Amino acid sequence: MNGASPLPILYQDEWLIAVDKPAGQLVHPADIPQEDDQVTMKILRDQIGTQVRAIHRLDRPTTGVLLFSTNRTTTRALSRAFERHQVQKVYHAIIDGHPSPDQWRCEEPLRKSEDAPEKEAATDFQILKKFQNKLALVEALPRSGRYHQIRRHLLHAGTPIVGDYRYTGFERCEELAAKHGLGTRMFLQSKSLTFTHPSSKEEMTITAPEDPLFERLALACLD
Repeated sequence: MNGASPLPILYQDEWLIAVDKPAGQLVHPADIPQEDDQVTMKILRDQIGTQVRAIHRLDRPTTGVLLFSTNRTTTRALSRAFERHQVQKVYHAIIDGHPSPDQWRCEEPLRKSEDAPEKEAATDFQILKKFQNKLALVEALPRSGRYHQIRRHLLHAGTPIVGDYRYTGFERCEELAAKHGLGTRMFLQSKSLTFTHPSSKEEMTITAPEDPLFERLALACLD
């Protein structure tokens, strides 16, 4: 497994496997692989001894619930469910700032690159807890699936994610990392997925446990 630790398995049956993806891992191999890349799909394949297919993606610095399948039929069915927004996705993030009000919706259109067309996007946000130093724990429910949607919608609100070097800025990320001993982690977690199982037709929810670093930062910043 290329020196990687075994992945925490959150759910497994003959069709589906859900893991708690660590920060820093790629879901798929990169177009230009690097020697030290850790790829969740390969680690899981070696761990359980069978080929797996990724159903959706998480950014490299994002942790939490990630779904794989063991066959093409399941992959197609759940991929369609994601495309049709039939999967409820819940994310948790620690943000740099205290927005007002505590609940809001961002509908800022997004484009994947400067020359790409704008596309509609919507994310619902709710503050779960406010901490010292103007940090807060927020829940995000993306209603569309655009590139870096949650990260960019929180930036649009003026409250970027702690540790998001791309959108928060190097100096602020380094300042918070030094103050709280955070390293270079981004504080965005895929907290849960709710969907209809393509074989059993039962609704199911898979939830990731509390990210230890989230918990540590929360305790360090309590009022």
